[in-house]
Amino acid sequence: MQWLALGLALLIGLSLGLLGGGGAVLALPVLVYVLDIDPKTAIAMTLVVVGSASLLGAIPHARRGNIDWLRTGVFGSSTMVGAFGGARLALLPWVTAQLQMGLFGVAILAAASFMLWPQSPKADDPVLSYPRPFCLSCWTWLISEGIGVGVLTGLVGVGGGFAIVPALVLLGKVPTRKAIGTSLVIIGLNAIAGLMGYWGRLSLPWGLTLTFAASACLGTLLGGAVSQRLSTQGLQRSFALLLLAIGGFVLARSVL
Repeated sequence: MQWLALGLALLIGLSLGLLGGGGAVLALPVLVYVLDIDPKTAIAMTLVVVGSASLLGAIPHARRGNIDWLRTGVFGSSTMVGAFGGARLALLPWVTAQLQMGLFGVAILAAASFMLWPQSPKADDPVLSYPRPFCLSCWTWLISEGIGVGVLTGLVGVGGGFAIVPALVLLGKVPTRKAIGTSLVIIGLNAIAGLMGYWGRLSLPWGLTLTFAASACLGTLLGGAVSQRLSTQGLQRSFALLLLAIGGFVLARSVL
């Protein structure tokens, strides 16, 4: 069973390296339903796995100049504040594991909807040519969404790449391939802040956590190495359909 989980962790890393997101939405179901780990502990483990894999996966993107450091600082700092607060919120007595998994299922379905959005720009478009967003102050909206994404990360362990990339593209005016690299850094910072919110409140199985993280990191490096050679549109659509199935399953399990 653990070999199966490690293989799935490799796929988690691949999704991060290729698409700039999607790692947490695979990691948590694997930890909870395959390895039978308590959801609250699994959420904290997910932050370690996805955070380390994201930061490692950002390295090849940084070497190719695919990271916007200004927007990383602005958006990343706001997500970190939200992630720490979300983790503290998750530790409140009324926030049950069942509620967290239900919210996680909703988040997965939202992620799939973002990925299937028909007007999303192609990941390999070198030139930014997007319509003017509806907001008058894009930086304000960017920071506000960053806080919201961060709360979601701390509360249910979702890295938020599915929301970060569109926000960077539409509000931050970042080309999509660069937004993917930027999102990896932001997801990593997000995960660190969320983990600090849980620190000292939960006991993690560090051996399993680090082994799982190492497998995900390997997948991220592989994904980052081939991301320049692939058009991610087809991969993104297939991954979104997979998320729809997983999201429906998780939501049904949390309700029934």
